[in-house]
Amino acid sequence: MVSYFLIVILVLLFFSGIRIVNQYERAIKFRLGKFVGVLQPGFRWIIPIIERTKKVDIRVITVDIPSQEVMTQDNVPIKVNGVVFFRVMDPAKAILEVEQYQYAISQLSQSSLRDMVGKAELDVVLAKREEIGSKIKSVVDKETDPWGLRVTDVKIKDIELPDNMKRAMAHQAEAERTRRARIILAQAEKQAAKGLLEAGQTIDKSPAALKLRLYQTLSDVASEKNSTILFPFPEEMFRHFGKK
Repeated sequence: MVSYFLIVILVLLFFSGIRIVNQYERAIKFRLGKFVGVLQPGFRWIIPIIERTKKVDIRVITVDIPSQEVMTQDNVPIKVNGVVFFRVMDPAKAILEVEQYQYAISQLSQSSLRDMVGKAELDVVLAKREEIGSKIKSVVDKETDPWGLRVTDVKIKDIELPDNMKRAMAHQAEAERTRRARIILAQAEKQAAKGLLEAGQTIDKSPAALKLRLYQTLSDVASEKNSTILFPFPEEMFRHFGKK
């Protein structure tokens, strides 16, 4: 009876010590509270009660940067949010060197975002999101290197402007569109005037061209069924008038 009871206890202890580590994970192993190693993917067994494990996901992790109200260098209050992509390169450091590394990298990213946006003017923030995101990435990656983390990318998602700034920018964009339209219209009129001048010079140098133009005009007028064309004098009289 006693031996049967011991067998049951040993079986329970054996099964309680089984750990399955997935391919995308690493398990940090502690023995009596002391770090003793990193368990690789696969079937693993630890000594129950004496040893314990803590799993770490080594895939790329996405952390949102909450919306931050920031004053730009030219004193425009805006709200900016973003997202950080990172992965754990050293699982042991991620557990031993920092508490809740996801929360820590989120806080560090928020601070870096406020700092970078606060040093730039509004036009730069709007036009150079990628560049600002790259700077934030460099700062955060450097700060988190002792934690065994690698920041792969930082993206600025949304930039919310004050209502009065939105209206001012809309008026500016409308004025710019009007200016471009006027420039295009002026260029078109200039080209049309140049074409008319060249056509007039050609007709003036060639009487035959004048006659062809007259016939074309008569043809256009005659295309209307309700039109009647009268010639009060022969067409050859144009030459007589032209000579005088």
